[in-house]
Amino acid sequence: MNPRRRASLRSLAALAATVIARPANPAPGAMHTRPIPASGEPLPVVGLGTWQVFDVGDDAEAKATLGEVLRIFHSGGGRLIDSSPMYGAAESVVGELCAALGVCASLFLATKVWTVGRGEGLRQMERSLRRLRVPAIDLMQVHNLVDVAAHADTLAEWKAAGRARYIGITHYSAAAYGEVEHWLAARRWDFLQINYSLAERDAERRLLPIARERGIAVIANRPFAEGALFRRVRGKPLPA
Repeated sequence: MNPRRRASLRSLAALAATVIARPANPAPGAMHTRPIPASGEPLPVVGLGTWQVFDVGDDAEAKATLGEVLRIFHSGGGRLIDSSPMYGAAESVVGELCAALGVCASLFLATKVWTVGRGEGLRQMERSLRRLRVPAIDLMQVHNLVDVAAHADTLAEWKAAGRARYIGITHYSAAAYGEVEHWLAARRWDFLQINYSLAERDAERRLLPIARERGIAVIANRPFAEGALFRRVRGKPLPA
């Protein structure tokens, strides 16, 4: 394994699964949870993203490292794992490792549809279930609003049929917030996944208030601005 990949595996970025609600007080040592507004189901506030890091193909050493990451994540109370067909082999690697650990049923698995056209979207979503090795998905999202008009009805149908427990939309750029806001008002969603961190606070202006008003759970992606927050304080002493 090359040093860059090894370093990436050691510095997995977590997703902060943030629901606009007051967190419950956990037992000592337990992870905080917040209720999903659509159902009241508690979800741990820290999740695991799979972009780039889980796209390791058949690299046995990398998969062994990631298997240990998943074991520690699960044993620490983590549940949410977020992926996408955009992430190469990530869905397949997650499915293989979770099955090997025997934890698929206890996880909250989220993925996305990332293609154009209703028919191709259906085929991609079915492929994601096979790769993740589950009969239904906890959260299916439209990735970066790609052809959201074509996929919105499909997601609603999957939810009604029990094939997706929750549905949502995602984006990673403040430049798309106008379109995100349009779709939050136009359709009923359970989740919004959006970039949000100390370095990227634009979502506070409109999107987080809309999510609160409409009872939409929020997943914060890029919670450390792709590592920029750590780089800005590297080598600096902690303040008193």
